[in-house]
Amino acid sequence: MVMASAMFLLAGSTAGAQSKGFRLGQWSEIQNAIVMELNRSYVDSLPVDRIMRAGVDAMLEELDPYTVYIPEEENEDLQMMISKTYGGIGAIIHKKKEANVIINEPYAGSPAQKYGLQCGDEILAIDGVPTKGLETKESSDRMKGKPGTTVVFTVKKVHTGDTLDIPIVRERIHFPDIEYAGMLNDTTGYILQSGFTDNVANDLRSRFLDLKRQGMKKLVLDLRGNSGGLMSEAIGIVSLFVPKGSLVVTSKGNTADSVHEYRTSTEPVDTGIPIIVMIDSGSASSSEIVSGALQDMDRATIMGKRSYGKGLVQSIRPLPYNGQMKVTTSKYYTPSGRCVQAIDYAHRNEDGSVGHIPDSLTSEFRTASGRIVRDGGGITPDVDIDVPQYSRLVYSLVLGGVLDQYVIDYARRHESIPAVDDFHFSDEDFEDFIAFAKTQDFDYRSSARTYFDQMKKELEKDGLAESMSEELKALEKALEMDKERFIRLKKDEIVPFIEEEIATRYWFQEAGVKVRLRYDDQLWKALEKPLISVK
Repeated sequence: MVMASAMFLLAGSTAGAQSKGFRLGQWSEIQNAIVMELNRSYVDSLPVDRIMRAGVDAMLEELDPYTVYIPEEENEDLQMMISKTYGGIGAIIHKKKEANVIINEPYAGSPAQKYGLQCGDEILAIDGVPTKGLETKESSDRMKGKPGTTVVFTVKKVHTGDTLDIPIVRERIHFPDIEYAGMLNDTTGYILQSGFTDNVANDLRSRFLDLKRQGMKKLVLDLRGNSGGLMSEAIGIVSLFVPKGSLVVTSKGNTADSVHEYRTSTEPVDTGIPIIVMIDSGSASSSEIVSGALQDMDRATIMGKRSYGKGLVQSIRPLPYNGQMKVTTSKYYTPSGRCVQAIDYAHRNEDGSVGHIPDSLTSEFRTASGRIVRDGGGITPDVDIDVPQYSRLVYSLVLGGVLDQYVIDYARRHESIPAVDDFHFSDEDFEDFIAFAKTQDFDYRSSARTYFDQMKKELEKDGLAESMSEELKALEKALEMDKERFIRLKKDEIVPFIEEEIATRYWFQEAGVKVRLRYDDQLWKALEKPLISVK
């Protein structure tokens, strides 16, 4: 059998393949010779692990961002990426250098919640090791562990001030892909899906049927920000809404026998209900398989902004010493024949950079009813709806941790809040936030002011600043705005973020989504738009 296989490969190989194999062997021999010579001759002790890992990473980076090496010690990170699971207590922590760990956000149903940890609780020690002085990652790593094992926290409770030793049994924590499912009004159901890990199609099926029992006549499937996951789950979701046997996606590798068609294999739950699929620039991979297939079949109206454009499929391959490699093995194509890949990694610029495929090189395809769609750059929505634009101040408050710190402080001072549907951040509360924010150190410059500062530096480099000093002073004065004034000016942008974060701390993640929906102008505009006719 081995001999027959070898003969077949020899007979079927081409001159190009032989040349490729020869070059691969040549470079393998050269690389091995370099490492051996370094080991014999290099003046200092050779950091073999570091340079070899750097070499592997650099080699794979020349291909695409998705082909990566995962050594054994990083397998848990791979599992987190694939299945969104880990062993631990299920809580987000807040950690400042030289301070104790603070519980920021426990997850609903997690061990952290079951054992009574809440936002604002201070973790003084983990298994007897003081947290003061630990780095954030080290604190997090000590909290994680094999499900079924016990970790002991020394906790200073946020409202009573009592110090308690609380043993918590770790569990397998899974971040659900269906973050929320509910009715937006009497007839419109809404499902927010954030990933494509194991069993999400079945979960979506049960949520869909539950919404139908509540009177749903139209569905909004929100895939905004959903970066994808398992192709099989994407196929499973499409199969809920189209006839059995429908073509969902085709994958093509670098050989003729690597072409595979994937069709629905189960009976649908509903082939007629109107569907809106929401996408944006963060919708990628499996999100694009779902939205592309439903668009090509004229089964859903795609709304929002153009998706990311990731038309590459990865597979996991085992490597020696329990390592693994996530490698791009094929491209995928929607039922009409489009590949949505936006970046051509195979053809790089002279400097090694890559660029998007220009619109002039894209091709037209047709949906089932003959509507024109294009390849080469993600999924273009049937209905384009602008997304809200946030000021630089809001990004600074969020990314700088000011909102997080305020919400923890708020939780310390408020044992409870009203039910989420009745909770609103009042004008008095906003004054409280302003007082807090004024004590925090963060970059509160406007975008215009940052551009001015950069322009001034460039003028100084060119020797022009002195001759324009009066004009620059006048412009700088006009752009000057103190912290409090700018925060007041952006109140309408800031309050929704604070409301969502506070609701999440008291009523968990679904409550945060419900608050977010209040202010989701893009979604509410989508509900006003006409839908394409269902085929």
